[in-house]
Amino acid sequence: MTEQQKFDLIVIGSGPGGYVSAVRATQLGMKVACVEKDNRLGGVCLNVGCIPSKALLDSSEYYHLAKEHFKDHGIITSNVKLDLKKMMDRKNEVVKDLTDQVRALLDGNGVNVFQGFGEILDVGLVRVTPTTGSKKKKASLDLQAKNILLATGSAPFTVPGLEYDGDRIVSSTEALAFDKVPKKLGIVGGGYIGLELGSVWNRLGSEVTVIEMLPKIATTLDGQVNRTLERTLKQQGMNFMLKTKVQKAVKQKNGVKVELVGEDGKQNKLFDRLLVAIGRKPMTAGLGLEKLGIELEEKTGHIAVDENYQTSVGGIFAIGDLISGPMLAHKASAEGIAAAEIMAGLPGEVNYDTIPAVVYTWPEVASVGLTEEQAKERGIKYCIGTYPFSGTGRARCMGEKDGFVKLIAQAETDRILGVHIIGPRAADMIAESGLAMVFNASSEDIARTIHGHPTFAEAFQEAAMNIRKCSVYAG
Repeated sequence: MTEQQKFDLIVIGSGPGGYVSAVRATQLGMKVACVEKDNRLGGVCLNVGCIPSKALLDSSEYYHLAKEHFKDHGIITSNVKLDLKKMMDRKNEVVKDLTDQVRALLDGNGVNVFQGFGEILDVGLVRVTPTTGSKKKKASLDLQAKNILLATGSAPFTVPGLEYDGDRIVSSTEALAFDKVPKKLGIVGGGYIGLELGSVWNRLGSEVTVIEMLPKIATTLDGQVNRTLERTLKQQGMNFMLKTKVQKAVKQKNGVKVELVGEDGKQNKLFDRLLVAIGRKPMTAGLGLEKLGIELEEKTGHIAVDENYQTSVGGIFAIGDLISGPMLAHKASAEGIAAAEIMAGLPGEVNYDTIPAVVYTWPEVASVGLTEEQAKERGIKYCIGTYPFSGTGRARCMGEKDGFVKLIAQAETDRILGVHIIGPRAADMIAESGLAMVFNASSEDIARTIHGHPTFAEAFQEAAMNIRKCSVYAG
């Protein structure tokens, strides 16, 4: 074993959790190796998740605006055409640019990158098996380290009767790279993945039908926001079949026949393609967890960790989608930083009560903290302040009047408990809400903070002002 093959930390996975933790560890003086099985760094998020989906959401939104809304601004366009290949090429270029930046970031911070599949052979020992597909077979390489951090992310759930074939029955990965716009696209699952990709293909001309077994879409959202989102997406042309289960899907020559059971009994639907987006599962296969006796959570398959992100085996840590909690890239990054700091003897931590969540439909949806339903369930006395974007000058100027800001505060202390936004630039606005909650701000603090005019953020200030009118405690 050469000196170069010994490290302080080995990170398996180069997604938002892995590469961020690797960089933070080098900043704290550790010698770090990062192992990645794919040819490109960045993990699921950068390659087949967050980044390509947002690139297509932006491109499809421009196409939709050119076709439907430019005329409202006095911009007359005719015969607007879609070049899907060009759109996909742009998406791929965005992905390449960002994955190249991750490589440059790791190289610039002195992180040693090893391309191959990482398997833990023993505490402090990882074997890297090359997966490049090179004609010349490369030997496996063993790496040693005091600590090992698992950050391999997640993969789409598979369901009996809805097995992926990569063509007609697809996961989100294939739905990011269709070579033509499906005339009819079925989506199983009304979560954020299904709604975002449904929005992309709906704007580009698909007849999109979302099939959800629960009585509402995006079930984690505040109820008032949820209802507004569903209504808005319906207005945009998306169809919803709620309280409906998919029995099975059968691939046919020119499409997919889907057998459904709902409130009206059984029925069949025929789609050109079927996207199955019912959730994701931790990617733990092949890591060697069973041999080492690393405990998993029985119901979910997540790796069990303590408050320091350490597994049941000392010296082996896990973060991100591998452990319980929302499967969000920024959660993984925060945990990666905290884990690295803990290994260095610092008090690393993550405030899980202030992790924002975003749905990148249009209008966007963003939230942080408790929903109104959660406040009621906990018996908390609360006050609510809301304000519509139609009341803000900036939204009026842009013609983006849909949506509102909803602020929930503890009735007696005025401390902000949750903020929920549906409307333009909600994804960017939610950061102010998170910061306010981290510092235990009150609605009065927000109301007295001067916001620029005209901006979308004024709606947040106005919602805070409206809380001051709360005279009867709810909850």
